[in-house]
Amino acid sequence: MSEKKYPVKKGKEYELTIERLAFGGQGVSRMDNYVIFVKRALPGDRVKVKIIKRKKDFAEAYVTELLKPSKYRVEPSCKYFDWCGGCTWQNMGYENQIYFKRQIVAESLERIGGFEKVTVLPVIPSDTFFAYRNKMEFSFSDRRWLLPEELNQPHIHRDFALGLHVPGTFDKILHVEKCLLQSETANQVLNFISDYAQNNHLSPYGIRSHQGFLRFLVIRESAFNHELMVNLVTASDEPERLKDLAKKLAAKFPHVVSIVNNVNSRLAQIAQGEKENLLYGRPYITDKIGPFLFNISANSFFQTNTKQAEKLYQKAIEFAELDQNAVVWDLYSGTGSISIFLAQKAKKVIGFEAVASAVKDAWQNAREHKVNNVEFVEGDLLQTMAKVSKRPEVIVTDPPRSGMHEKVVRLIKKIGPHTLVYVSCNPTTLARDLKILADKYRIEKVQPVDMFPQTYHIETVVQLKKKS
Repeated sequence: MSEKKYPVKKGKEYELTIERLAFGGQGVSRMDNYVIFVKRALPGDRVKVKIIKRKKDFAEAYVTELLKPSKYRVEPSCKYFDWCGGCTWQNMGYENQIYFKRQIVAESLERIGGFEKVTVLPVIPSDTFFAYRNKMEFSFSDRRWLLPEELNQPHIHRDFALGLHVPGTFDKILHVEKCLLQSETANQVLNFISDYAQNNHLSPYGIRSHQGFLRFLVIRESAFNHELMVNLVTASDEPERLKDLAKKLAAKFPHVVSIVNNVNSRLAQIAQGEKENLLYGRPYITDKIGPFLFNISANSFFQTNTKQAEKLYQKAIEFAELDQNAVVWDLYSGTGSISIFLAQKAKKVIGFEAVASAVKDAWQNAREHKVNNVEFVEGDLLQTMAKVSKRPEVIVTDPPRSGMHEKVVRLIKKIGPHTLVYVSCNPTTLARDLKILADKYRIEKVQPVDMFPQTYHIETVVQLKKKS
């Protein structure tokens, strides 16, 4: 496509009507059959937009003026909505959120997978729309993103922020005093630590300078007993600098039963460390899914919406259609939570996981629940799946957002279980993988489960049966 054939130019403004939503939460419009993705726009919006990126097949834009609002629009509850990268759909009522999530799953299966006649069941909704997350990760920064009302306020500390990222800005942090996705107690802990750090000269880490002490704050909370874990991630191994904070934090908040310090001295901006120091209490909290209690350490994977996780797992078990003679493989088994659920109904469950710490947690969880018909295999999936001789009647797979490696998908076809249950957190990679399976397996049921209200994210459970 030559320069003159582009219907839009970068930096120019245009009036558009939003037609639909894409996975990723952006509104979609077209100009002369050229796709334009518009941030924070909803179907039915008539908007004036500014083009910020132009590619061969699409452009990206943001709204400069809302000319006529969509019928789906509501007033966001959070004052940070226009800047924070978290709750992308908080400007839409919840019933409409789950309507569009179902639509996105169906469109992904049709557009990417080529499945034209698959029925997507209504989304299983979340019982709570806010304060549902059991884990929130906040970043410290020596550069604060200023809200419009903060620009001319000299008392604002511009060299300290504890909060969340602004999309498109890597080196500044939006200072947050309250996140609606976590509990009120967790928000009080957030503010206590923010005030203490500023008053006691605990310096925030600068992503440009690579200087400073405090890097991340991770708050985990049990939905079962409301225990809290506070993980302070620092750039250097100096736990003595945090002892007074830990003491005062524990005294102020009785539900805080675990305070740990992960040390990340590397340049990588991740809230995990090469070393962990226990500052107070025990190194884990306990949460419950169904009848099972799980110990959750600072770096353990655990579904972030505990109550919805139970619905997700029950649907996976239902779709597996197990009997007491079934051998089940659980791919990407993590800390073993799905495996332990499956073991209630099966003769044998074998979990496959590449991360050594997750496998260690999985064995521990199985022992604590006295589940004896499950085992976990550590290592690369392709290698370990090929070595295990006991072939499964059922495979359950719950891969990361990137989906399964194509070689893993093809190995599943070669192994040939009669039932395959695919648990996905990304409709686009789900559709891609199902397309590869389509010559050997037919889709029986597609069930979306909403784990993340106020966002575009959606979990999907798919039941597939081997073709005769």
